[in-house]
Amino acid sequence: MPKKKKRGAPKHKKAKGKTKKKPAKKSAKKSNGNLIMFHGTECPHCRNMDPSVARLEKELGVKVQKLEVWHDAKNAEILEKIDTGLCGGVPFFWNKKTKRYICGEVDYETLRDWAK
Repeated sequence: MPKKKKRGAPKHKKAKGKTKKKPAKKSAKKSNGNLIMFHGTECPHCRNMDPSVARLEKELGVKVQKLEVWHDAKNAEILEKIDTGLCGGVPFFWNKKTKRYICGEVDYETLRDWAK
């Protein structure tokens, strides 16, 4: 009598020997906390800078910490401690490592130079 074929999903054989493991995901962005963008939620100049900040993070592999200061008193206090007559408004970019800052809306090349 001939064997009947089994129906259903085919069974896969286990690979013999070593199996490949997926490499651990590494964060592409350096989160050293050196780059800070102080901004206001409704600030049009701040919103205009968002695409440049995103591009900077992608191209240089850095992370810009964004602190909203118009509706967050703690962030506003941090800004006041750093901005001692340098700018007086937002967007305000601060590089903790180099102590360089940007006041206001700038082009991408200026932002990139600030981040290095």
